[in-house]
Amino acid sequence: MANHATPDEAPLRIGLVQINNSFSGQSYLPYSVGLLQAYITRHHPAPESVRFLMPLFSRERVADAVATLAHADLVLFSTYVWNLRISSAIAQQLRAQHPHIGIIFGGPQVPDRAEGFLREHPFIDVAIHGEGEKVALDIVQAWRNGSWHTIAGTSHLTAQGQFRNNPKGERIKDINSIPSPFLTGAFDAVMKAHPDQKWIALWETNRGCPFSCTFCDWGSSTQSRVSQFSVERLQQEVAWFAEKRIDFVFCCDANFGILPRDVELAQYVADTKRNTGFPTALSVQNTKNATERAYLVQKILSDSGLNKGVTISMQSVDKTTLKNIKRENISLDSYQELQRRFTRDRVETYTDLILGLPGETYQSFKAGIATVVENGQHNRIQFNDLSILPNAEMGDPEYQRRHGMVTIESDIINIHGSLADADNEILEKQQLVIATATMPREDWVKTRAYCWMTALIHFDKVFQIPIIVAHELGGVPYAEIFDAFGEGDLTHYPTLKSIREFFFQAARNIQNGGPEYCHSPEYLNIYWPADELTLIRLIADGKVDAFYNEAIGLLRRTLGPEYASLNTVLEDAKNLNRSLLKQPFQKTDLDVTTSFNVWEFYRGIVRGEEVPMLEKPVTYHIDRTSQAYWSWDEFCREVIWYGNKKGAYLYTNRQVELQIAGIY
Repeated sequence: MANHATPDEAPLRIGLVQINNSFSGQSYLPYSVGLLQAYITRHHPAPESVRFLMPLFSRERVADAVATLAHADLVLFSTYVWNLRISSAIAQQLRAQHPHIGIIFGGPQVPDRAEGFLREHPFIDVAIHGEGEKVALDIVQAWRNGSWHTIAGTSHLTAQGQFRNNPKGERIKDINSIPSPFLTGAFDAVMKAHPDQKWIALWETNRGCPFSCTFCDWGSSTQSRVSQFSVERLQQEVAWFAEKRIDFVFCCDANFGILPRDVELAQYVADTKRNTGFPTALSVQNTKNATERAYLVQKILSDSGLNKGVTISMQSVDKTTLKNIKRENISLDSYQELQRRFTRDRVETYTDLILGLPGETYQSFKAGIATVVENGQHNRIQFNDLSILPNAEMGDPEYQRRHGMVTIESDIINIHGSLADADNEILEKQQLVIATATMPREDWVKTRAYCWMTALIHFDKVFQIPIIVAHELGGVPYAEIFDAFGEGDLTHYPTLKSIREFFFQAARNIQNGGPEYCHSPEYLNIYWPADELTLIRLIADGKVDAFYNEAIGLLRRTLGPEYASLNTVLEDAKNLNRSLLKQPFQKTDLDVTTSFNVWEFYRGIVRGEEVPMLEKPVTYHIDRTSQAYWSWDEFCREVIWYGNKKGAYLYTNRQVELQIAGIY
């Protein structure tokens, strides 16, 4: 336990730590600790008695962080899954070198059931649970006289090693009593100290969530009631973003669009961008059931260029699973209607599905993929592995026992991330679900491999054109086509067989505690999704033609002899897809002649339009030279990595006779 005896006449020096990952030279402003600073400064009866040190906002060497905090009397850490281990390492060394400094941990990664957590991290003096602004103020006021032991919403270990927990108090009734860290200058010092740093802003327009999804800690941590920051404050913050030339704003609301005013807020940001150029992007989490407002909000963001696509967060389409995760009150029809409307408006969407939810089976998950694709999702399904958050209902050991959930601890590796991202090689950990009562270990492996295979052939656009043609003209369900590649007999298709074996191997590696992504020293030395690495290797190893020959053979076998009349149009579709696939080191454009208007038919389906398949010779000019790639690094980065969400793996082409462009 820290020694809190410091001179009363000296200001209490408060360190702030909220470590986030940095991306492409951009770092997040430390919003959570900025709120603490703004609230304490506003509401402390003697604000001159406290002084805030420069906040730590990004990953750095532990020794450097400890040196920065050495002059603090009290340090407030904001923790989540992406920073718990490095925060703990800093706090542990800080305690060892400066035992008089008080250490306070808060944030979503501090479990409500905190005894085990505190015993595992004995250098923590106090854990804060739930909303932190008022609790942090109470601790700061009580710290020097040692009267903090009974503060609501905290827990600690006594000097005798006993665990003490003080139940949470009431939430702040008027969240407008929390000053804006942007408008009150909480970030001025850190921004001045890093003049060349590009910043990402985290932004709250409301706080709370009326839903109670068991895998999420949003609803549980905010106790459902939605509170609103004033429109005037939010508009001033948007103006601040523009003044500070903030490119990217991430909205932290659980359900943007849940309030009627959110449409006007979105329009205000769009107008600000049009008038000032900033912010350039605004990312929001859609509300669940308010279909019309969600549509209007995303349409405004899309039309203004503030978003690059809309996430349709379905997570599962299985009724039993939705009941188990308490999402049965969220309308799947709303999601499907949004998908159809955005497709019609040519706004890209991405559908989220979570692998390993309780109640989901191998068969039901496959059926869910097919349902989403049948509904028109041809751009991307994000297949997310389920990880456990400590304060979600799913974090309760009894919930996990009830559903037979098996977890492993694995390193958190970001998609397209590198070990070099962690300077001191302190890797964060997550609890991944790798089996449930309804999805045993081997079924989980099969499901994970099936997801990668579907991603490769359909969402990476490698074989999407023949798949869509076969489905539309032959009436073959998407599920049957995906099954052929994902679980069919591949004895006579060695390239496809080796791909599937690699996917199974990668899935088992995850299940045994390995990373979710595949490290490739030869291709940018980063971690790739298994499907993307497979695509790179197909091209690099000269196996593209073998892949297409086997894939069209397997597709014809799946259709059966009764669909032999489709052989010509399927061959056209295969040849066009093969020719459109981007590759490095291309020096000439390509003209491809087909017997049918395959491209127009295919694009019509993807865009939700009816374009008839016509038997007529068509020549397509494929532009492979306007943007050529002259190194593997350039190709992997520009096409495979940056094209991930857009599926931008196909060249531009046009029908020579009609000059119709089809661009990804």
